Amino acid sequence: MNVVFLDLATLDFDDLNLASLQQGDWHFSSYTSTEPSQVAGRIRDADVVIVNKVVLSEALLAGAEKLQLVCIAATGTNNVDLAAARQLGITVTNCQAYGTRSVTQHVMAMMLGLHTNLIAYDRAVKQGDWGRSEQFCLLDYPVSELAGKTLGLVGYGELGQEVGRLAEAFGMQVLIAQRAGKEQPGRLSLDDLLRQADVLSLHCPLTKDTRDLIDAAALAKMKPGSFLINTARGGIVNEAALADALRSGHLAGAATDVLSVEPPKEGNVLLADDIPNLIITPHSAWGSLQARQRIADQVVENINAHVSGDLLRVVN
Repeated sequence: MNVVFLDLATLDFDDLNLASLQQGDWHFSSYTSTEPSQVAGRIRDADVVIVNKVVLSEALLAGAEKLQLVCIAATGTNNVDLAAARQLGITVTNCQAYGTRSVTQHVMAMMLGLHTNLIAYDRAVKQGDWGRSEQFCLLDYPVSELAGKTLGLVGYGELGQEVGRLAEAFGMQVLIAQRAGKEQPGRLSLDDLLRQADVLSLHCPLTKDTRDLIDAAALAKMKPGSFLINTARGGIVNEAALADALRSGHLAGAATDVLSVEPPKEGNVLLADDIPNLIITPHSAWGSLQARQRIADQVVENINAHVSGDLLRVVN
């Protein structure tokens, strides 16, 4: 059985244990990356294809006549034509819940960084402000405690639930938004949540219903001095509106691990240097060593399950 990994460099930075993948009961080959023009040739004789971000269209799937299984080395499945795979008898699996601890840790780091003005104080010390201070300490930037604050969660799957649990450990009150158009006891409408939350954290998928969900009107409903954190998808937040809300001071700060186009090769409105108290990380929240190792391990589990005739993490 031929197993081919088309974009290994999206997962492994020479720090993972890939022995079970490389030494399994199959022939394994891998490429650091694969251009669209190279895909057809590289999967032509494959029984199993592993991809993270490489796109597998209906035409490509149909051209790989031996292909039995596609393993997506991520949770998102938008890069594989699932319906075509099903019609062609190709099983598609993904990886699940591998990054919960990594992402939620990142969310809390962002939340703490904003509330303590961590980056501003680090910069102040390094540029000599503390050394010039007449007092033993420097308190030029506001510091506030999480305890007693209200966290609003949009999206309450595994990630949202774990962020809520961690926030409660810091003494925060947690409120959960209803899904659009759906009454859910114990949850608030998005409008009510926006008006009550001191911190808004996004954990929902990007769909036609959530694109630009947090636009200028939504931001205007948030409390003056509140914070926004997005580790979900860039398109959920209208980036120009967020930049305006930060420049005006309506929001006290924001942190995002995602942008609408990644990587931002053509720039992005949020990369302007005049936006105050904005933390941007490069879609790295998921990428702890442990989380990436779980992906590799789950891929092997998915292949072995397929060989034995079992269903594991099948998405089509």
